[in-house]
Amino acid sequence: MAEVWTLLLANCDVSGTVLAPLCSDIRRLSIASETEQRLLLLNRLQAYRLESLEGEAGGLLTAYYEPVFDAQRMPGNGFNTPLYAAPSGLASGRPWFSRQDIESLPAAQNELRGREIAWLVDPVDALILHIQGSGRLRITEPDGSVRTVRVGFAASNEQPYQSVGRWLLDKGETRDASWPGIKAWLQRNPQRQQELLWTNPRYVFFKELPLGADPSVGPRGAQGLPLIAGRSVAIDPLSMPYGTPLWLVSPGPTLAVSRLVLAQDTGSAIVGAVRADLFLGTGREAGEVAGRLKQSLRVWALWPKP
Repeated sequence: MAEVWTLLLANCDVSGTVLAPLCSDIRRLSIASETEQRLLLLNRLQAYRLESLEGEAGGLLTAYYEPVFDAQRMPGNGFNTPLYAAPSGLASGRPWFSRQDIESLPAAQNELRGREIAWLVDPVDALILHIQGSGRLRITEPDGSVRTVRVGFAASNEQPYQSVGRWLLDKGETRDASWPGIKAWLQRNPQRQQELLWTNPRYVFFKELPLGADPSVGPRGAQGLPLIAGRSVAIDPLSMPYGTPLWLVSPGPTLAVSRLVLAQDTGSAIVGAVRADLFLGTGREAGEVAGRLKQSLRVWALWPKP
């Protein structure tokens, strides 16, 4: 309940939250017992099972995380894969150059010259950052000092997202489409790395953000609030508003889930009402679970009673 109450209090500071009818009581009970807090939620929220437009109650649960990679402010010593800030010619809603174009066409590269935020060693790590939407960099500055910064989503090229793991499965190239499985395939087929990466035309641009005083706090989601591991989910905002409390039930096999979460983020692959992407935290261990989690889901929206 401590984690849940932290989320509820933060949401009560956001204008227009669906929790507005409960916010005075949520603030009043911020130092109350867990029993009192549970009773408030039980008495004031009504559960509604979510279904697809076709009337199906079963959906899909995946997960995401905040990766951590080594980086350099300047290219060299193997650090030759750039992360870019958004180019000036980018227009919201209008498709820009594809991933392949960005990495091969002089016109696209000219638009991005001077927009480099940092440089990574592995193009696959850069793709992971593009898909996760944010991450931390242990970045070496030109003077040799090292500091940790956060990079967050700034914009995209508005191209459709295509899963490189799905491409490998459809081609019969692998049975393991997790990130460890994809990297294992690349070790066996290094000459096909560019072919693999270019199957996903979507490209993400970043902005550098301060890490903040508390390194345990996650990145900010689309709602504008910091994500909490295991309690924040990305949803389809066309299906429900940000800040909606949700009860997720998923039996596994990767992770058994039966818990209260809040809708705080979104992603291009998150479409429909019975679809959630659970934020699992920061670092490699969270990434190993997130990369393998793809399982059945049922969802209830917990809506304030009239």
